[in-house]
Amino acid sequence: MFLENFNYSILGTNTSDRIVFVHGLMAFSANWRKIASRMEADFQCLIYDQRGHGRSFKPEAGYSPEVFAEDLDKITTELGWTSFHLVGHSMGGRNSMVFAYKYPEKVRTLTIEDMGPDADPGINNYYHQMLDSVPTPFANKAAVHQFFDTEFLHKFHPKEPPQVLMLFLQANLEEKPDGTYDWKFSKHAVYEIAREGHTKDRWLEVSSFKMPVLLVRGENSHVLSAETFEKMQQVNPNIQGVEIKSVGHWVHFEKYQEFISELRQFINLHNA
Repeated sequence: MFLENFNYSILGTNTSDRIVFVHGLMAFSANWRKIASRMEADFQCLIYDQRGHGRSFKPEAGYSPEVFAEDLDKITTELGWTSFHLVGHSMGGRNSMVFAYKYPEKVRTLTIEDMGPDADPGINNYYHQMLDSVPTPFANKAAVHQFFDTEFLHKFHPKEPPQVLMLFLQANLEEKPDGTYDWKFSKHAVYEIAREGHTKDRWLEVSSFKMPVLLVRGENSHVLSAETFEKMQQVNPNIQGVEIKSVGHWVHFEKYQEFISELRQFINLHNA
């Protein structure tokens, strides 16, 4: 079974109303647990580690948005999920755009969190600089804290809010069998995803959506510009935009209650 390649969890029992949550680059399924656990009373929620991430398989190749979309199609087919609400953050948002374009019959509503359709071929260099600045593996957990407390910001100048990024990166380090701490994700996969995910734009996909779409932007986002946010809504009248104030790229982490409120309101509106 294809599903055996993936680490996943299903929360909730309401099989008539389902949500799939798709995480971003260098993230993993647990990043959605706070959201899914607050939705599971009314929805059955699927969270999973995408290929190259967390405890899912990490092949040498196959990191385009199209392959990620095929993964999700195979996963949901094996689970018997024929129709669901789809929510994707960052890279997960881009992969969800492609999934909704390729498999529109499965998507009841689409929520894209802080991701646009533009190409950005230079983004791969940014992730190389970021990950190359972190001297993994670390000898122990104390060494992890010491590095991020005293050295990281001298070696790397992030576009993201530094404290949020450092928490995110540290959450992606895990203890290995030999006691050292190293990445949960595959660095090779991250570089391939950044390269393949931004080689072409996805405006065709954006213009094609027939299902209701919620586009969530953080007011201080360094990823989804205000101009692109507005343009996406102009290109497709099925897209409803919501901007969350005083927050950056990780809206569902920094303002999870507001994110849940907007998501619930949107889904309930289109469940009638």
